[in-house]
Order: sequence, then structure tokens, then C-alpha cells
Amino acid sequence: MNMNKVISGFFIIMAMTVNFGFFYGSPEILTEHSKYELFAAIVINLIATIFKFGDKTQVGSVLLATSLVADIQLIASASVWAFALYGVGSMSGEVTTAIISLSGGALLANFTSVVIFVGDTLKSKR
Repeated sequence: MNMNKVISGFFIIMAMTVNFGFFYGSPEILTEHSKYELFAAIVINLIATIFKFGDKTQVGSVLLATSLVADIQLIASASVWAFALYGVGSMSGEVTTAIISLSGGALLANFTSVVIFVGDTLKSKR
């Protein structure tokens, strides 16, 4: 068993599941989406990205690209939330939908990363 693959796989899958936990719910109702869960999704995605820097294969490059997309979208989601709350001072339905939509894009990138990771694991030989 390759311990590096176990830890990397753990953070890749954990990033997707925490992101899904934030994304799940009505896009118009912000109280159904925890700011702490968004923060956890950002931190876990950044940790998963760090683990992907060590992989020098072609699959590793694609995994890193999907992780960077998820990082950028989650950080953008948190930035929109912070700007709306502290810059503008109000949270409209449009802003709430934008926050959730950005996290949905990150969820799609995380899902792609998990599919590629599992596919690479299944095709590798012992």
C-alpha cells in the first residue's frame, strides 16, 4: 500500500464531500449553507492541491489543474460572500445564488478529480 496515495486520496475525496455539504440546499436561502463549511472546503481543497504538486505524471497534471479550478472557485465564492456582507452591506438573492453557483463549479471540478483519481488507481498495477 502506498501511503502517499492513501493520504492524497483521502484529501481529494474529503474535499469533494465537504464541498457537497456546503453546496447542498436551496440556492436562495443562505442560512442553509454554513460559512464554516465553506471555510473547511477551502482549507481541505488547498491541502489536496499541495499533495498534487508532487505527482509528475500526466494524470498528476490534470489532477492539479482540477484542484486549482476548485480552489479558485471556492475562494471566489468566499470573496463574493465577504464583499456582499462587508462591502455592500446586504445579501440579495442574486448574490446568494452566485455564492452557491461558484461552489457548484468547484464541486464539479472536485468530482472530476475524484473520477480521474479512481480511474488512475484502477488502471495501475500492483
